[in-house]
Amino acid sequence: MTDVLDADDIAAALPDGWHHDADTDEIARTFEFDSYLEGVGFAAGAGGLAEEAFHHPTMTVEWREVEVRLTTHDAGGVTEKDLDLAGRLNELAD
Repeated sequence: MTDVLDADDIAAALPDGWHHDADTDEIARTFEFDSYLEGVGFAAGAGGLAEEAFHHPTMTVEWREVEVRLTTHDAGGVTEKDLDLAGRLNELAD
């Protein structure tokens, strides 16, 4: 099992644009796009990256934005897996 990170470790390693939601022990980011279809395309690509990593985020697709929330459920909090996938999702969005 992967070790859960404490709030200081999470803050030090969060990729740009992400924040730690201490209430739910998740990291989250809302990605913005010029159109709904761009957001849907991002969500599809994010799903592919998540499947490769066998790590599945919660994604909410809305008009011109996609919110992504990550936590490692079986570990009970945020782990390196979450931070790694967050970084990969930033790369996908760029």
